Amino acid sequence: MVWTPLHAKIHRTIRSRHLFERNQRLLVAVSGGQDSLCLIKLLLDLQSKWGWDLGIAHCDHRWRSDSQANAHHVENLAKTWDISFYLETANEPINSEAAARDWRYQALSAIAKVNNYQYIVTGHTASDRAETLLYNLIRGTGADGLQALTWQRPLTTGIMLVRPLLEITRTQTEQFCQEFKLPIWEDSTNQDLQYARNRIRQELLPYLRENFNPQVESALAQTAELLQAEVEFLEKSAQELRYGALGMGHGALGIGDEENSLTLLPLRLNRRVLQKAPLALQRRVMRQVLQQILADAPGFEHIEKLTALIIAPNRSQTDPFPGGAIAQVEGDWIYLK
Repeated sequence: MVWTPLHAKIHRTIRSRHLFERNQRLLVAVSGGQDSLCLIKLLLDLQSKWGWDLGIAHCDHRWRSDSQANAHHVENLAKTWDISFYLETANEPINSEAAARDWRYQALSAIAKVNNYQYIVTGHTASDRAETLLYNLIRGTGADGLQALTWQRPLTTGIMLVRPLLEITRTQTEQFCQEFKLPIWEDSTNQDLQYARNRIRQELLPYLRENFNPQVESALAQTAELLQAEVEFLEKSAQELRYGALGMGHGALGIGDEENSLTLLPLRLNRRVLQKAPLALQRRVMRQVLQQILADAPGFEHIEKLTALIIAPNRSQTDPFPGGAIAQVEGDWIYLK
């Protein structure tokens, strides 16, 4: 086996970030594109050092005429490498990026659960991280959206989603595939400029590279990495403040219990507790509360109108939130009912 600097880097990353343990079962999502081929080749080469049991999963969205041929191509690679292959095909073509992503993660989770894989591994790169940051920045998300694409997160109970390539750019995965003559399946939808992400990839990032910073992808990915740690800290601090405002006491509930218990209305928040906190934490507390009572993610205007009640006059109230809940000030308390 040829040991490249990329092998060494990924080996170090997995060890230093504790992404996997030894002798675990890893289900690798392989589309057939350069990033996922680079990923599976790296994991196969590192397998002897870690004792992993690897499997390949491929999701056919049925939105391209060659999608079935693409799936066969990945299946043949799995046979060549003598590792288990799992295919999930959509019942009908999925035409939106968000719906496709949700379906893909559900499909991968189901495969992992049935076949006892502890980890689902994807080939997201620093380039994907940069694109996600720009995409969410343009849409107007806060720091949480800008730090999206984390190294790992739980997908379902007992199954962790892991992204080992977040410090590697797409240029590097392409060079790696060329070096090892890996048969990349070109996805024609990646060239379709009706998708905002493709315009960011094909037009915006090249412009930024040429006119502002040749290393713009790595710089943006580094920003996402910094924001990730800050968001984790702020979320934890806001959760503790929320416990105090709800009169729960620290550690009164486990995460799972707390998530279930807070969906019930009415609930009340102590304004005196919240007034002592910085605005950033006040907003996060209100977002966490709204996440519990709204079917969809709360928008900026929802969070702002609830946050305004922290210092609003007595008897102030909001207009109804989606679903009909109303927040009202009664003395030292904000009631949601």
